[in-house]
Amino acid sequence: MENLQKKYDQMQEIYGSKELNSVYGGGCRKNAKVALVFMNPTRRNVATSKSWAGIKAQWLGTKQIWDFLTKCGLFGEKLNSKIKAMKPNEWTPQFCEDVYAEVEKNGLWITNLAKCSQDDARPLSDEVFLQYKDLLLEELEKVEPKKIFFFGNQVASIVLNEKIAVSTCRKKAFFLKLGKKQVQCYALFYPVGNGRFNQSKSVEDIRNILQIKDQ
Repeated sequence: MENLQKKYDQMQEIYGSKELNSVYGGGCRKNAKVALVFMNPTRRNVATSKSWAGIKAQWLGTKQIWDFLTKCGLFGEKLNSKIKAMKPNEWTPQFCEDVYAEVEKNGLWITNLAKCSQDDARPLSDEVFLQYKDLLLEELEKVEPKKIFFFGNQVASIVLNEKIAVSTCRKKAFFLKLGKKQVQCYALFYPVGNGRFNQSKSVEDIRNILQIKDQ
């Protein structure tokens, strides 16, 4: 992972904002129950700040994704309640460690296809995402997830190398070769930002695929 992180830092200078850190994957580093692959980090993540001294993992200092994972049954309600009450500048390095300890406990690996942090949430081109594809596959091979969830049409299409529309393939299993293994993959609606209107569908699909019963 350390070698991958060095490459991600070098690529930040090319594809990301030079004023920000790149952000890596985090959570269960081996035999994850599921890997969740999002698009790319933005300045809203507190770990992108050059002054940040804590872990550089996804979605730190934000709220929506942790609420989404809680609804899916993949994150603790108690910790999510703390997150809801916090402002971004109140996320300390220790609290971020606590959040990712919860991620690891739940068997999740959370990552982005592109690790290059941007100033805002404007979409990246396919060409930039393609620069990260082989590195993501190497990362996932190390993590050895039992299942992989790709969020959004663009991410799923690039990694699975076929045109995918989430709306037409909900709960459909695809297969991705990682080393000698064929890993079951699913494409889901992006659950936050402009995709938040479809969040309930992603919650439904994840709970169904992982057979998590409603509370």
